[in-house]
Amino acid sequence: MTAPTPVTRTVRDAAFDVLRLHGLTTLFSNPGSTEVSLLADLPEDLDFVLALHEGSVVGAATGWALARDEPALVLLHTTAGLGNAVGALATSRVNRAPLVVLVGQQDRRHLAQQPFLAGRLEGLAGEYPVRVETPVRAQDVPGAIGRAVHAAREARGPALVLVPMDDWAQPADDLPIPAPATVRRSATADPRDIAEVADLLSGAAAPVLVVGAGADGTDTWAALTTLAERLDCPVWQEPFGARAGFPQDHRLFAGHLPADRPRLRSTLAPHDLVLCVGAPFLRQYPYTPGKLTDAQVVVVTDDPAEAHHSPVELAVITPLADFCGRLARGTPPREPKRTIPPRPTPRHTPSPGGPLTPVQVLAALADRLPADTVVVEETPSSRPDLHALLPARAPLGFLSAAMGGLGFALPAAVGVRMAQPRRPVVAVVGDGSSLYQIQALWTAAHYGVGAVFVVLANGRYAVMDKLAGQHGGKPPWPAFEEVSIAGLAESLGCPTRRITEYADLCAALDTLCADLADRAEPLVLEVCVTADGEFRP
Repeated sequence: MTAPTPVTRTVRDAAFDVLRLHGLTTLFSNPGSTEVSLLADLPEDLDFVLALHEGSVVGAATGWALARDEPALVLLHTTAGLGNAVGALATSRVNRAPLVVLVGQQDRRHLAQQPFLAGRLEGLAGEYPVRVETPVRAQDVPGAIGRAVHAAREARGPALVLVPMDDWAQPADDLPIPAPATVRRSATADPRDIAEVADLLSGAAAPVLVVGAGADGTDTWAALTTLAERLDCPVWQEPFGARAGFPQDHRLFAGHLPADRPRLRSTLAPHDLVLCVGAPFLRQYPYTPGKLTDAQVVVVTDDPAEAHHSPVELAVITPLADFCGRLARGTPPREPKRTIPPRPTPRHTPSPGGPLTPVQVLAALADRLPADTVVVEETPSSRPDLHALLPARAPLGFLSAAMGGLGFALPAAVGVRMAQPRRPVVAVVGDGSSLYQIQALWTAAHYGVGAVFVVLANGRYAVMDKLAGQHGGKPPWPAFEEVSIAGLAESLGCPTRRITEYADLCAALDTLCADLADRAEPLVLEVCVTADGEFRP
């Protein structure tokens, strides 16, 4: 008898085991020929999610990672795929989304001859990846993936592994993977740091809290709520915050800090101590000279980069939930004396037969959305009104692109809803913004993702027009009123409705919001609006 041929365990087999070990069993991709050797006959316990552009691939994975607070898995196609994805990878880094990104490369055996599709990949994404590794041998690929998982978790960003296409079929080493199966990180704050900040708070006559995206979590929200109530102090959200660091329907929530120094100084003038939690101090948009504030400032963050570029007297790098919880418990309550004035809200009374305004649409949403809705924002000209009318009432209640690049909201909403399929997800985007990753609607439709996309359609780049006016000139770019978002959505297989009347808007939202959590298909509401108002972030 002939002895059976032993089955050789391949690098591909070993890599799949590493992915399973870390729960990376959902793969977001738009693959090419250099990835076929990995993907053909994909094991049934691994799920493949196709997006039609690499920006949508990474955007959806970013939403998935943020909603689960775990790394997401991405596969990109050599130079073209990684190049197309760079903007989205930059956004994922600034949004602090942990991604493990596999990038295909040409066959290792003739890379030296620079064959067709060979890529110069190592520096293509610039400094945005938290780690980039090209395994020296095929057998080093599984370990590189394991190290990428830990780097993505630790540094909160995309970690890249560049894999030649022939590596997957090579025999794997019969040795332990050179990466730990588990890495433990301390979740405990240093008591000395807590005591130092507590002393500063006790000596302050008029402290104020400023919260940022890093504080967006159930335990940190609870701790900061207790701390604010004991201090009886107002709480402001950082300028251009990508996530909410405090319940924005709380009586002590004062609003969103302005993004220019004169207004920021005026806002913080009544306070002698600013405790900034989960944010750098403080991101600005237009440059104006002068200090940010005359108050003493303390930054508490779990992100070393935030601490290192904050112009402050003291920065503490620490696990936020434990630090804030223990600080709150050790802070003696002050006698309540403060009344936070009600935040102004834009007027939104509809005029019979008149055109819809963005404020009317946002107000109609505010009257109907459930408290646990995730609002994914990408409407720059209407963002201040959205903040005023749609406060985040639950952790992850608000999400936007931290660095301001467009093309995030549509795919991110898809990823968030896929990660939390029972939670309402509504993306509010401008029509100009939606065009950057309109392809994401195909993924939503194909996989039955029950997110709702409210597109405020004014047929122009309204925020750019307003900025041009503020500079005393007229824009050279044209409007694009002939573009139909509803038509594009339908061509991608996504259900859609086009709305021009206030009564129709209210009727559509009444129907939608009755079963928002139970939706099994996406919907685009293209709402025709005017481009009025001013832009003051």
